[in-house]
Amino acid sequence: MPVNVTITADELKELLAERDAARALREEQEALRGALRLVTAERDLAEERLRAYRHELFGAKSEARDSDQPSLFNEAEVLGASSSPAQEDTPESTVGAHTRKKRGHRKPLDPNLPRDVVRHELPEAERFCMNDGHALVEFGVEISEQLDVIPEQLRVIQHQRVKYACPCCDLGIKVTPAPPRIIPRGLLSESALAWIAAGKYQFGMPLYRQAGLLRRFGGDISSNTIAASMVRVGLGTQPVINLMRDALLDAELIYCDETTLQVLKEKGRRPQTKSYLWAQMTDSGVPIRCFTYTPGRGTRLADKLFTGIREGAVMMTDGYEPYNDIARRHQLVHLGCWVHLRRYFVKAEDSVPKAARTPDLLATRFIKLIGKLFAAEARSTTWSAQRRQRLRRRYSARVLNAIHALMLEQSAGVVPKSLLGKGLTYLRAQWPKLIRYVENGDWPISNNAVENAIRPFCVGRRGWLFSDTVGGANASANLYTLVETCKANSIDPYRYLTWLFQRLPMAKTVDDYDALLPWKMPADLR
Repeated sequence: MPVNVTITADELKELLAERDAARALREEQEALRGALRLVTAERDLAEERLRAYRHELFGAKSEARDSDQPSLFNEAEVLGASSSPAQEDTPESTVGAHTRKKRGHRKPLDPNLPRDVVRHELPEAERFCMNDGHALVEFGVEISEQLDVIPEQLRVIQHQRVKYACPCCDLGIKVTPAPPRIIPRGLLSESALAWIAAGKYQFGMPLYRQAGLLRRFGGDISSNTIAASMVRVGLGTQPVINLMRDALLDAELIYCDETTLQVLKEKGRRPQTKSYLWAQMTDSGVPIRCFTYTPGRGTRLADKLFTGIREGAVMMTDGYEPYNDIARRHQLVHLGCWVHLRRYFVKAEDSVPKAARTPDLLATRFIKLIGKLFAAEARSTTWSAQRRQRLRRRYSARVLNAIHALMLEQSAGVVPKSLLGKGLTYLRAQWPKLIRYVENGDWPISNNAVENAIRPFCVGRRGWLFSDTVGGANASANLYTLVETCKANSIDPYRYLTWLFQRLPMAKTVDDYDALLPWKMPADLR
C-alpha cells in the first residue's frame, strides 16, 4: 500500500538546498581534479625541460642508438617466406663479423715525402765476432722512420722595376709596369694570402693567432692588416663565386641549411642581433658548396638564394617554414629530413630517467622504426639507384606505414608541448615531405650532407666568434665556399687558392673566370 509523505515548505527548501550544495561540491571537486591534472601536467613538463637542460649541459652529445644497427632487420618482415630472387634487395638479419685492426701497427709514412738518410754504424773496434774473432761484414740495414717538421720559413720577395731614361732629354723616362696583383701594392704575396686563408677557413685558426705565429718567424704584421687583406681577396673572388652559384642552381638536387653569424658593424642593426650564413650544396654532377651571408633568414632573404634555380629540381631541407614557400614558388620537389625528426625523439627519450626507460617507451619505438629506415640506406650505399628504389618500395614503405600508424594511434594521448609532443607535431607537419624520398633511389633520406659541410664553419666560429663588418662576412662566405668546394673535389685548398689568386688579376671575361673554377684546376697542380 503506498505511503503518503507530507513535506512542508521549509523541509522542501532544506532538501533543495542540500541538493544544490551537493551539486556545488561535486562541481568544485571536478574543478579541483581538473586543476590538479593541469598542475600535474605542467609539473611533468617542467621536470622534462629540466632533465633536457641537464642532459644538454652535462650529458653525452651522441645521438647513436642500438636501433641504428642493420641487425634490426629481418627479411621475413619484408617478404615473408618468399624465396624469390627479389630478396637480394632486402636488408639481411645477419651482421658480418667485425674485424679489429692489429694493435701497435703503425700507418707507414707517405713514400712521396723527401727523405734524409741518417746512417748509424758500429765503431770499428766493435766490428768483430765474439766467438771466433773474425771481422764482421755488412749484409743489410734495419730501417725505422720518424716524421720531422721544418718550421715555416718566411722570405721577402723584392720586386725591382727597372727605370729607363733618354740620355738626350728629360722627357723619355719609362718605368717597367708592376705585374698585376690581386691586391695592388699589397704587403702579402698570393702564396701568403692563400696560407692565411687556408689557416682560417680550412683549419679554423683566427687571424690574430696567425699574426702571432708569423711573429715567431720574423713576420711582424698586425692582425688588422691581415684581416683587411682577407676581406679584399674574399670580395675579389666574387665573379668566380657567381659562376659557382649558377652551376649549383642548375643541379638536379640541392641541400640547404643555415646557421647563425654575428656581425658587429651593420647599418641599422645592433651588434647583438643574429645574422645568418646559408649553406647550399650539391653532389649531383660536380660537388659544389656555396655559403651566403644574409642579415636575417626570412622568406624574402632566402628566396634570393634560389633565384634562377631550375624548375623541378629537388631540394632537401629541415622543417624551416620559408623553404616551403621557396619550393612552392619555384615548383621544386621538397624532401624532408629524417635526422631532424629523429632528434626530437632522441631528446624525448633522453629526458626520461634511465630507470624508467623500457622498449615500450613511445620515443624508443619511434627511434627503432626510424633506425630501420637508416639501416636500409646504409646497407644500400653501394647499390644502383634502381635497386635502392626497389628496396625502398618493398621494405622502407612498410616501415613508413608502421610509423604513420603509430603516430595516429598515439598522438591524442601526448601533451603537445612536451618533447614527445613536439616530435609528433613535427612528424605530422612534415609527413608529406618525409615520405617522398621513396619515389626515387637517388634522393636522400636526410640533410646530413649539408650539415657536415657547414660544420667546419661552426667549428671555426668558436675561435673567431664574429665578423666585424658586412664586407668581412661576405668575404668569409666566399672563402668558405672555395675551401669547402675544393675539399669536396679532393683538391688541396692552399694550392688552389694560390693558383686562383695568381690568375684572378688577369681575368677579364666570363670565360676567363670560368676557367678558374675549382674543378677546372689542372690535375697536376692539385
